[in-house]
Amino acid sequence: MAPESYGQFNASLLYCNKCGQAMPVRQRLLLILPDGELYDYTCERCHSSVGSKTEKAGANQNIGIRRSG
Repeated sequence: MAPESYGQFNASLLYCNKCGQAMPVRQRLLLILPDGELYDYTCERCHSSVGSKTEKAGANQNIGIRRSG
């Protein structure tokens, strides 16, 4: 099975170095880049950054495009 067929994943638990265990995380948008969006994952308990993810912009996304006629 090709990797493209899985789509996008969002983490719900990640290991936090400060807490010393896997913790629930919150995802927040950091930057909108020309080729996608950069997200940061923060620990819900201590609020430290535990990871990041870049979500590539899809070829079929038509956000902000209007058709005339």
